[in-house]
Amino acid sequence: MRRARCSAAGVCLALCAAAAARGAEPLSVAAAANLSYALEALNAEFKGANPGIDVTVAVGATGSLVAQIRNGAPYDVLLSADPEFPEALVESGHADPKSLTAFAVGRLVLWTVKPGLGVSDIGAAVRSPQVRALAIANTASAPYGRAARQALERLGLWADARPKLVTAENIAQATQFVETGNADAGFVALSAVVSPRLKGRGRWLEVPASLYEPLTQVAVITAHGSANPGAARYVAFLLGDAARRILGEFGYGIPGPAAAKRAVP
Repeated sequence: MRRARCSAAGVCLALCAAAAARGAEPLSVAAAANLSYALEALNAEFKGANPGIDVTVAVGATGSLVAQIRNGAPYDVLLSADPEFPEALVESGHADPKSLTAFAVGRLVLWTVKPGLGVSDIGAAVRSPQVRALAIANTASAPYGRAARQALERLGLWADARPKLVTAENIAQATQFVETGNADAGFVALSAVVSPRLKGRGRWLEVPASLYEPLTQVAVITAHGSANPGAARYVAFLLGDAARRILGEFGYGIPGPAAAKRAVP
């Protein structure tokens, strides 16, 4: 009898484990590179509130991620650094229009770790003979790269900067160029220089937001993710107090009420 009861208990435990495994739902998120510094904290918070959802993340330039989605990449949610990219996915039928959600506003800085190089004046830094290599993200596929070019053009510095530019695939790579000394200075995301890993390293100056189009971070649920309940939960989470606290710690602003449209679950 005891052996039978033990055997039955073992079967029960195995069935419960199988049920739990079936209940763990995968969620695939494609995220703009500037968000990579905050994603670990964001996803840990989300996982704590949604233990049955397993989140995986792919990070890259927004334009590149959009191209992957159009070519069938099975991402459930796109986190873009520019509204135009997710809006284009909606127009092409690759994303749910009701899910478009602005959840943060990014900020651009000029950063250096080179000893003796000042960045208190953007023009002086760009023109400085100490700056032989100036990192910038791809101006075509990376919104932060485009923002940096807009700022340089509006300051009348594009012609001076152009011969020095070292173009990175995305803003995370541009940050790496500066961090490793492969670039003397560079235009990077504020979220990088205030992150725990880089905080206190070098010197940075925020680029006035009036010099570039807003870096509005927008989430959208892809056509692939429209059948995944976790996708709607994730987008809604980004508008909650916990996510906004974390985003604020990484230097992001909060979009105005008109921009922050909540996704429909």
